[in-house]
Amino acid sequence: MAEAKSPRKKTSAAKASPKTPARPVAKAAPATKAAPAKAAPAKAAPAKKAAPAKKAAPAKPALSRADIEAKKEKKKNAALRVAKKTSGPRTSPAKAAPAKKAVAPAKAAPAKKKSGPKADAAPRPKPRKRPELSASTPDAAALRRDGARELAKLIAAAGLDKKAERIEILDIGEKVDYADFLVLMSGRSDRQVRAVADGVTEALKEQGHRPTSVEGMQQGQWVLVDYTDVIVHVFVDEARRYYDLEGLWMDATRVPFEAPAADGASPASP
Repeated sequence: MAEAKSPRKKTSAAKASPKTPARPVAKAAPATKAAPAKAAPAKAAPAKKAAPAKKAAPAKPALSRADIEAKKEKKKNAALRVAKKTSGPRTSPAKAAPAKKAVAPAKAAPAKKKSGPKADAAPRPKPRKRPELSASTPDAAALRRDGARELAKLIAAAGLDKKAERIEILDIGEKVDYADFLVLMSGRSDRQVRAVADGVTEALKEQGHRPTSVEGMQQGQWVLVDYTDVIVHVFVDEARRYYDLEGLWMDATRVPFEAPAADGASPASP
């Protein structure tokens, strides 16, 4: 059997180790929660817009010769229109009321140009009539014709002095009323034509005859000198063949003439 524990030992043991009161444990201060650090939002750099790709130019179709010629003609016509606008008289700045468009008539086919000298080479004498003779002089017409004949011979002689060629005097007094005689002569070039015309006018001025008009001197292709009763035509060879006044006056009488005696020349007309 087990031995019973004595109560003394229990009390003595209790006395020997009296219970000390436990010190209160200081409560630790609750740790403060640290504020979460806010990170600055990183700003992303805006992306650059890509440049739009250039469209490739479409390949131009090859132009035909007819198209090229049409373009050239169009540019030429445009340049002519601009030249006409700039060279014409200036208009007032006031705008005119727009005119109603009229229906354009059908264009006729252009006539073919006749080849020959330039159109502006031909002088255009103004139409005129000689002064009428006085009725008191019955032989006035005959006297005037005699004077015109002598004047035509003087003109022919002056042309010979300037080396004019193919000189002819045509009697047209019975066919027209604006002159009695035509004197035709030629030069080899426009320079010689002007020299012949100048020589004729200067030679006749010395003898008291002055022309009423001189036309075509600037071009030098056909110079017309008007002495009222006698009309002088000085041509270059090409213009004389083209206008063919000899053929136009084929039925006119040819007047013979002689060069001045000092030259010792034979008659110049056929």
